[in-house]
Amino acid sequence: MDEKEFHRLIKEAEKKLKKAGIDSAAAEVEIILEYLLEVERIDLYLHGARLIDNKIREQFDRIIDKRTTRYPLQYILGEMYFYGRKFMVTPEVMVPTPETELLCDLAINYIRNEGIGEPDILDVGTGSGVIAVTIACELPDSFVTALDISPGALTIAHKNAGEYEVASRIEFVESNAFTEVRADRKYELILSNPPYISDDEYKGLPPEVLADPKISLVSGPKGLDFIAMLVGRAPDFLKKKGRLMFEIGYNQADLVAEMTEKDSRYQSISIFKDLNDIDRVVILSI
Repeated sequence: MDEKEFHRLIKEAEKKLKKAGIDSAAAEVEIILEYLLEVERIDLYLHGARLIDNKIREQFDRIIDKRTTRYPLQYILGEMYFYGRKFMVTPEVMVPTPETELLCDLAINYIRNEGIGEPDILDVGTGSGVIAVTIACELPDSFVTALDISPGALTIAHKNAGEYEVASRIEFVESNAFTEVRADRKYELILSNPPYISDDEYKGLPPEVLADPKISLVSGPKGLDFIAMLVGRAPDFLKKKGRLMFEIGYNQADLVAEMTEKDSRYQSISIFKDLNDIDRVVILSI
């Protein structure tokens, strides 16, 4: 394929995706080509044209056609990047979002700043395992217990842990929240990206998000059912001066603050904003 044909291929694919309502069309076309050609972005434009053969072209066209249905690109490719690492994702798990990297940042900084050696950390609702694996990679002396109600999700999470050789420091447990956690287990830190979307909000979600497992998204009429359970149960499993950190929806900060004010076990609450200036991560200390 010559350079002119290569650039025409890219522009036509972008046009198809934009017509389907995909705002990040240009970036997605690049991601697809990088995936198929197994090259970095800089090499895509230097060598991409000569690397495309008929087989690659057919695969590219199939992926573009599938993506125009608004099926998530991450599921089509079976992978995505999180915290600088590539993770396997399938329809068994929710596609991780960049906002969850903030949760990981805060957790890692807390452990490092407090100088906590060999921390025990609990990840409630691990999904693809991005939080558990990231923590295990960034904190090499940590031990993580990763819970999920879905056996399929745990299979994916375990594969991701194996990819980065941290499976020996992550215990994967099939559990509906805390149900299978031993009563005598205590952790320095409990982390969660819980379901926090309300029943009504779910109806208006874009097709890409609706492709995620509903159980990982929706949590009652106000989206707070799982969070209320998390806030209520977490102190039972935290060590003295331990922390509970979890994500919230864009309009839930005041409601969560009100919820914790009624619980005398918590000594303080902090709420951190994401890059879009939206209240995103709550930190509670006991």
